[in-house]
Amino acid sequence: MKKALFILVTLLFANTLFSQQVYTRTLKLMGSRFDITVVGQNPKEGNTYIDMAVGEISRIEKLISSWDPNSQTSEINRNAGVKPVVVDDELFQLIERCLKISKLTEGAFDISFASMDKVWHFDGSMTKMPSEEEIKQSVSKVGYQNIILNKNDHSVFLKLPGMKIGFGAIGKGYAADKSKALLQSEGVTAGIINASGDLDAWGTQPDGKDWMVAIVNPLNKEKVFSWMPIHNSAVVTSGNYEKYVTFNGVLYSHIIDPRTGYPSTGILSATIFTNTAELADALATSIFVMGVDTGMDFVNQLHGVECIIVDKDNKIITSRNIELNELEK
Repeated sequence: MKKALFILVTLLFANTLFSQQVYTRTLKLMGSRFDITVVGQNPKEGNTYIDMAVGEISRIEKLISSWDPNSQTSEINRNAGVKPVVVDDELFQLIERCLKISKLTEGAFDISFASMDKVWHFDGSMTKMPSEEEIKQSVSKVGYQNIILNKNDHSVFLKLPGMKIGFGAIGKGYAADKSKALLQSEGVTAGIINASGDLDAWGTQPDGKDWMVAIVNPLNKEKVFSWMPIHNSAVVTSGNYEKYVTFNGVLYSHIIDPRTGYPSTGILSATIFTNTAELADALATSIFVMGVDTGMDFVNQLHGVECIIVDKDNKIITSRNIELNELEK
């Protein structure tokens, strides 16, 4: 469930009237592009802070990566259907929060999606839809209800042999939150962690202005729907404008419903605004799976969460408390 980057960040660099400056570095972490921005007094301080963030993101990757055979996540997957695995408190709590989101979204979000067989291909090679039986079989080992947690010994057990968990729909958001928290604890007053569109910001620019994000038209990235200020909050967008297939006039997104095995339909992009990138990351994917009506109704019942959906007809739908400053459609 790869995130599509529909968020552009404007970094309005401070002039010489301000003692602090904006420092940014772009690099590849967790297999994705990260843009790390901090406000600091000088280049040495700025680079030191960015190095701290990079170290924290790398630490998290080693903990949650299902590609690293030495990670605790891989150990859990290897022992699916065999035995529980005792893990660090940090990973245990992350999985626990994931299960809470799964229950909240009625399975639209599910870290056991990693068990899904790949019967859909979005590289142009598909010439027909998979059969109903193939699709049903593809999710036979998916189901958050089969992830068993034991709080007494902090163990995790996957009940079904061959079952797997993965953090592709929440991991980068979690990494953004953790690196932000580390920098704040070190006295960094402002910055942005942008993990391929999973964006977590705090503080303000050196001139006192809020950071700004642009909500971009998923069909034309040169056009901006609206500019929105962000202050001590997270923004995450999920989208399908690049990876999809079309059969019988229906566009099927690469974001697949883990409950049914069928790709989501009806939405081009979903942007979530809330307090943490971890939650925004999980909800952005969930809304995509739920669809426009169910997804927006769900968001409108959540405290501190707002959403902008662009539907298949390029129509903008917003949650109750969002007022768009529309610049161009």
